[in-house]
Amino acid sequence: MQKARIGVTGLAVMGRNLARNLARHGHPVAVHNRTHARTKALVEEFGDEGTFLPAETAERFVASLERPRRLVVMVQAGRPTDAVIDEFAPVLEPGDMIVDGGNANFTDTRRREAALRERGIHFVGAGISGGEEGALHGPSIMPGGSAESYEALGPLLEDISAKVDGTPCCAHIGPDGAGHFVKMVHNGIEYADMQLIAESYDLLRHAAGLAPAEIAEVFRTWNTGRLESYLIEITAEVLAHTDASTGKPFVDVVLDQAEQKGTGRWTVQTALDLGVPVGGIAEAVFARSVSGHAALREASRNLPGPSRTSDSGRWFADHVEKALYASKIVAYAQGFHEIQAGSAEYGWNIDLGATATIWRGGCIIRARFLDRIRAAYEADPDTPTLLTDAHFTEALGDAQNAWRDVVATSAHLGIPAPGFASALAYYDSLRADRLPAALTQGQRDYFGAHTYRRVDREGTFHTLWGGDRTETTS
Repeated sequence: MQKARIGVTGLAVMGRNLARNLARHGHPVAVHNRTHARTKALVEEFGDEGTFLPAETAERFVASLERPRRLVVMVQAGRPTDAVIDEFAPVLEPGDMIVDGGNANFTDTRRREAALRERGIHFVGAGISGGEEGALHGPSIMPGGSAESYEALGPLLEDISAKVDGTPCCAHIGPDGAGHFVKMVHNGIEYADMQLIAESYDLLRHAAGLAPAEIAEVFRTWNTGRLESYLIEITAEVLAHTDASTGKPFVDVVLDQAEQKGTGRWTVQTALDLGVPVGGIAEAVFARSVSGHAALREASRNLPGPSRTSDSGRWFADHVEKALYASKIVAYAQGFHEIQAGSAEYGWNIDLGATATIWRGGCIIRARFLDRIRAAYEADPDTPTLLTDAHFTEALGDAQNAWRDVVATSAHLGIPAPGFASALAYYDSLRADRLPAALTQGQRDYFGAHTYRRVDREGTFHTLWGGDRTETTS
């Protein structure tokens, strides 16, 4: 019986397209789905694209795989993934591997990897970015798991991944949950990037007075320069689109309530656990949350606002471009800082330059900008923040006046721009000689005897606020 090099179970859009991608690259693929009709439909519709080995049962699916068996799970995160693992693990053997290609929480991946390791089975949490088109034509792939599993799995994944300058957008990220952790932060950065783009549109429309079609042209121009990216490209397409039924700009007929699936929220929650400031990502998550609270927004519609009117024109677009680029630098710096912290916390030894390299193609945040990030980490793998890289420092310096003008204009006109404002506040916080945290620590010592440290000598101290206010050493 012919054997498949790899198998995919879970044949919804992402799983189906990933299986097709593998088959198109000449790899015989075993395919399986809980509902066998979906398996049959895949083979009937796309069977001429390569070799598919359909299986109706878990046992037959596993039997059709060559050793070591590579089994890719493409089902909903959470309990459905656990259910598939429970179904297939008993019929696998030591040395085989289960690859979770979904958007799993990295903590679940660490738990699953540890449990299956005890049974001699490799578990690989692989972040896959690029949506259904990426899965079919070449995604960015972020596999974790053991180095041994990557030796057997990596060549297949690199083969089907996107390529930039001949380099695969796939690399071994690190042990256990490292792959899904990096994919989580990727999605958090994606939230921030999208929020900043949305704020740029809002400012160009309501401060500069441009129509959606005009703003589309602005974005098309930006996409020929340093902001060139997939998100800028599709933003221009969305803004240029006219609704067929009303003749209005498409953006005006879409309900202004943005949804989310959880990875951005996980990024912020994890950052809080690690003590890493990711305000730009957090503001993007909260902006989506605010948009969804329709009743709260309706009740607040008549709150007083500024009486100012805009005197900005098309020239304002140049200011917004600089503010967008500067704020984008901050968002990515925050995301890479979180990856750095997670890598240190869990002992993953993640290569930040390699991470930027595999994000250059296939994924949603793919952009020219990532080449600069790759270069920054290749020059100094231990740089504490991207903001201090010479290229980015120069860009931030060039953006200063425009960036601050954009944030001030948004405040003067009452146009919400939490992403821009948060990015600027983060930047100013890092460059400040002293922060008001000294006062905060003094308050904490006053009401809770939480102690403080001094700038002029070592040690931990407490002032007897309720007594004679002498200072004691803790």
